[in-house]
Amino acid sequence: MRIAVLLSAGLHPVSGAPVLPRVEAQAIRLAAGLGASSEIFGLHAGPEAAAVAEALGQGLDRIEHVAVAAGEDPVPALVARLAERAPDLILAGRRSQGGDESGLVPYALARALAMPLMPDVVAAAAAEDGALRLDQSLGRGALRRVLVRGPVVVTCHPDAPAPLAYAYGRARRGRVETVAIAPVATPAPALAAEERPYRRRPRIVKGAPAGGSAAERLKAATGESGPAGSGRLLIQPDPEDAAREILTYLRQIGVVAAPAEPKT
Repeated sequence: MRIAVLLSAGLHPVSGAPVLPRVEAQAIRLAAGLGASSEIFGLHAGPEAAAVAEALGQGLDRIEHVAVAAGEDPVPALVARLAERAPDLILAGRRSQGGDESGLVPYALARALAMPLMPDVVAAAAAEDGALRLDQSLGRGALRRVLVRGPVVVTCHPDAPAPLAYAYGRARRGRVETVAIAPVATPAPALAAEERPYRRRPRIVKGAPAGGSAAERLKAATGESGPAGSGRLLIQPDPEDAAREILTYLRQIGVVAAPAEPKT
């Protein structure tokens, strides 16, 4: 099985130094758990590969670097290289970590390569007949097990197993290879944008308050303001007395009309 792990140039949230995003290091561990016979390599598209060299100490033996100018969209270059390598599995992080990358890159790659995408995977294992058994996080601890066949793009969830321990010797033995690809023409996306002057939005009228007593909520729903009217506390009343008291209160707040006075 040939596995490609997409790498991005993340930034440390405190120091701002280049760092490998944790979720991508977790993706490397998922790839390493699929068997020693698998061919695993990292893939990064950007102006330089120094920002992702840390991945060599997290379990990768080789990183392929596709040179892309700063500020240029890396998706076309990644698509061209992945089409040449034709991996069986593409692993990526769930979101960026302070860099210029976007969490939409795996979706753009899956669309360009006509491959299915499975998001938020926390575990992966090889199944029979070359299939993959993926456990997808559904939130709040719920998991869904899915069997997939053929090339697939997978994004790793933060609840996946922790990254492998950093090994300095392995990082020294690993290598970063700069690969050249044929220039890819990328048509400018057509944006259906409309410009119009700013208009103040109407103020939304709040509904009935969530707290308060039932009488206050009822009065707010009927449009009557002011504190709740005085009522009587009845303890284990007779049903007729309770009904009479409820009817009297509803008449006081205007929900039920008062009975018409008899004509003389």
